[in-house]
Amino acid sequence: MRAIRLFFIAVLAVVLILIAAANRGALTVSMFPESLASLTGGQWSLTMPGFLALFLAMVFGLIVGLIWEWLREAGIRADAKAKTQELARLEREMGDMRRKHAQPQDEVLAILDQSASRPTGAGLPATR
Repeated sequence: MRAIRLFFIAVLAVVLILIAAANRGALTVSMFPESLASLTGGQWSLTMPGFLALFLAMVFGLIVGLIWEWLREAGIRADAKAKTQELARLEREMGDMRRKHAQPQDEVLAILDQSASRPTGAGLPATR
């Protein structure tokens, strides 16, 4: 498994290096179209190598996807937490019920249980 992971990382590194070498030219990335940029009162553009723009776009997409999934699964996590708490509560109740039912309810039965747990002849007067 480790060899497969290292092979995948090596292939990914080679592909990224090839993409970077092929896209070294300068690229201007604008935040707004020119008609809207004049309304905002500034120049909302940045010049960078093409591969950097591509890599930043991939990282941005990855982060947006992770946040989207985290928010989508919030309900699932809340349900799992509630069910875990309910399971713990039921297990505590079962433990309490087992301890309660394990104790003898009748005094006569309690005396018989105590005498059964003593070794034979212990505590009894010797008879002749």
